[in-house]
Amino acid sequence: MTTLQPPAAAGPRTAGPPPPARRARRSWKGWGFMGPFAIVFALVFLAPLAYSVYLSLFRTQLIGGTHFVGLDNYQQALQDGRFWEGVTRVGLFLLVQVPIMLGLALLVALAIDSGRLYGKDFFRITVFLPYAVPAVVATLMWGFMYGTRYGLVGDINSAFGVKLPELLSPDLVLASIGNIVTWEFVGYNMLIFYAALRVVPHALYEAAEIDGAGQLRVITAIKLPAIRGALVIATIFSIIGSFQLFNEPAILQKLAPNAITTDFTPNYYTYSLSFSGQQQNYSATVAIVMGVITMVVAYVVQLRGMRKGA
Repeated sequence: MTTLQPPAAAGPRTAGPPPPARRARRSWKGWGFMGPFAIVFALVFLAPLAYSVYLSLFRTQLIGGTHFVGLDNYQQALQDGRFWEGVTRVGLFLLVQVPIMLGLALLVALAIDSGRLYGKDFFRITVFLPYAVPAVVATLMWGFMYGTRYGLVGDINSAFGVKLPELLSPDLVLASIGNIVTWEFVGYNMLIFYAALRVVPHALYEAAEIDGAGQLRVITAIKLPAIRGALVIATIFSIIGSFQLFNEPAILQKLAPNAITTDFTPNYYTYSLSFSGQQQNYSATVAIVMGVITMVVAYVVQLRGMRKGA
């Protein structure tokens, strides 16, 4: 008599690697999703950047045409006094204007988030509204108000028989530009801070109230540490925007030609070299040097802001 033996228990099986064809199909699926972005990124960012680097290695002269000069343009840029005057000017602008702008934006965001501000929805929209005004329109509007022969300053001088400071003079034009930029971007930064504050757990506020913490203590111990990332991001954006300052001085230059020169900011200097001076090669060099400076400063601020215990 034959006895049927039960089949041996099968041990746990280890899944082997997928077939090569299947693994290849999976990898290409990711590229299919990334493809459109990668193509656009390469066309609008990498290609112009590569072409700018290519231009910076050549020099065009009236006699001899265009010829390869290597790093000579970079050496010229590093020794260009007009370029470094513009860098110093935007550096001063950054050190003064950015803290004021971000401080105002943070105060507004904290006031709206506190829940004690009457009509906070209307107030939030009102503060954000200047950001919706195009930079060209905002600069023209403020420029005409600054004028002593027309606009608000001129009308006040005529009506009250006073002589207000000339806001488009060489000594005050940088501060006037700072006022325009602050008016434009306080609402934008306020929205960043307010959005970050809205995701802070309310349980932290309740625990602080139980411990008897006041509003100032809640702000310094809970709210500001919680939105630290948003503060760093807004600071980096503001630094980049300061180094890219162009619209405001370029438009005000028509109203104050004695105060704003073609090398007032590095971006304006680059524009003047390329379109007025027909020095596209050197213009590309200045733009690349300025881009490297901006990248280094922004990276240092990011490391400092995100460092633990900072």
